[in-house]
Amino acid sequence: MKFSLLFSFLTLPGSKITQLDTFREMDALMPLAEELGYHAIHVSEHHFQNNGWTPSPLMALAKIAGLTKRMRLVTSISVSTLCQPLRLLETIAMLDNLSDGRITYGTSPGYVSEEFEAYGVPYAERFKLHEEIIDFLQQAWRNPDDIGFEGAYIKVPNVPLVPRPVQEDLPIWYGVSGPKLLARAARRGVPVIASLRHSIDELCDQFERYESVAAECGYEPTDRPIQREVFVADTTEEAEALVSPGIADLFGLYARKSAAGQRVLRDDSGQLIESEDKIDFRQFAGRYIIGDPAKAIEGVRELSEAVAPTELALRMQLPGVPTASLERSMRLFASEVMPAFK
Repeated sequence: MKFSLLFSFLTLPGSKITQLDTFREMDALMPLAEELGYHAIHVSEHHFQNNGWTPSPLMALAKIAGLTKRMRLVTSISVSTLCQPLRLLETIAMLDNLSDGRITYGTSPGYVSEEFEAYGVPYAERFKLHEEIIDFLQQAWRNPDDIGFEGAYIKVPNVPLVPRPVQEDLPIWYGVSGPKLLARAARRGVPVIASLRHSIDELCDQFERYESVAAECGYEPTDRPIQREVFVADTTEEAEALVSPGIADLFGLYARKSAAGQRVLRDDSGQLIESEDKIDFRQFAGRYIIGDPAKAIEGVRELSEAVAPTELALRMQLPGVPTASLERSMRLFASEVMPAFK
């Protein structure tokens, strides 16, 4: 199992730690992550959220490409339906060159309705639009001499892709969880990266659905990446004190969408969340790994035995956590937890 880091550039409303502070962390923490042996850096995307998030994961990864030499650079997840497809293609190809072929493009149709409203993209058409965008990206990547495309949403004349990509085939991951979307990913023959909001039981069910369709299509997935909030400190009490306010705030977004009927969120007891009020850190404790190194090993082992991930992307950069504490967590996980799984 490979271990990676997930950065969302998050803040806690009212905290002294600003989003600019989270961007500045990259200068020290990205080279350190590579030195410590992390496999990849994942960057997520959202828009207009009061706890930060980066609206441009590819831009953040461009900076990270210049700070590192070996780690994979992953959009996890890019909301491709909010992008102009041709500009998106050229930007990914440019970044593939700048990073010497280290890009993995994780993508999702998106689910936050206010993002689509602001960008003027029809929310109801996001699934069809998403599939066409990925058709276009894959076709252009495999034939960069002629990226002409004629679809319902995308029309591009017969022109070349410049610069040509370094990688021969663009690695694409789908960040999806619904049955129909899992089936689409399996039919396309791309890995699925599991969301942080799901319980272990939900993850097992999703991968079972996905692999069932994949088997019907003759596709054998080799990658099973999973995201999880993970934080390590010298004691469990210290770790929980540092991250519990930020994690509760993070789950507020999922709760708002669940309350609006746009995305299902259940707590660890299976109770459907129908209000964003009174979200508590303990309600979702089975979804993250927070504690001292021994507890982290136990949590990773439980996840590994149940779901068998090939890569675990750790969101340690959590709202309100000081840089020094984040660095300490990165170091503890690399020195005390990673060796238990080699």
